[in-house]
Amino acid sequence: MLSIHGSTLRYEGANTVIEPALLQVRGLCKTYQNRTGLFRRQAVEAIKPLSFDLGVGQTLAIVGEAGSGKSTLARILAGMIEPSGGEIAVEGQRLVHGDYQTRCKLLRMIFQDPNTSLNRKIRVGQILETPLRLNTEMSEEERRDKVVQTLRMVGMLADHALFYPQMLSAGQQQRVGLARALILNPKIVVADEALSTLDISVRSQIINLLLEMQETMGLSYVLVANDLGIVSHISDEVLVMHDGRVVERGKTLKVFADPQHEVTRRLIQNYNNEYRR
Repeated sequence: MLSIHGSTLRYEGANTVIEPALLQVRGLCKTYQNRTGLFRRQAVEAIKPLSFDLGVGQTLAIVGEAGSGKSTLARILAGMIEPSGGEIAVEGQRLVHGDYQTRCKLLRMIFQDPNTSLNRKIRVGQILETPLRLNTEMSEEERRDKVVQTLRMVGMLADHALFYPQMLSAGQQQRVGLARALILNPKIVVADEALSTLDISVRSQIINLLLEMQETMGLSYVLVANDLGIVSHISDEVLVMHDGRVVERGKTLKVFADPQHEVTRRLIQNYNNEYRR
């Protein structure tokens, strides 16, 4: 398959079928105006104009050094930060900042630290039910059934709906985060360093769960990560960011096997040095 102008060419015998990419990002950018004095401001380009596509059932990894802009990009995609310019479209439908009801049915986010992203004052069932109550016409009984179904889908018990987040292990909390992301049946899940705080055994369980959900639900992922081992294991393509711009992109294994940019080579060297410890 070849990607051309945001579409995928699929060959069927003598016919060529053009399939649009699931996620299309065009000219996306973000500029902050930082105050440098009483009457002066300085423009800081956190994200310089960039474009990319994501296909159905594919995983795109975004990597880079601290301050490269990768988490800012993820939060723009999720609607948490308003871009300064550019467009985001899912299945050809443009996502407008502030239209959360449309966006959250198409694209959802898993956060890095469930301790801060899950409200510790309400039960897991309420956490999962809230998106359904705000974005669907489901009855109360239908919402309860959906909560239980989603908990079981991510490997938890129905009784966990009665728990408060602090009563769960770190791995279980991240499963709740995944359940919250999946409960509206989105097309795309953005994961911002969602695995970095977990120990190795739990991380492996969550990775396997993500891959299983991708296979059964046809999900696409945008994965922000620092662990290049995880990136090489589960992503199809990778964007390497530096100072707010994409400096290298391509098929993950090809980029890691033959990096063309100094930043990519440095990331790989740092990962290898850390891995040898």
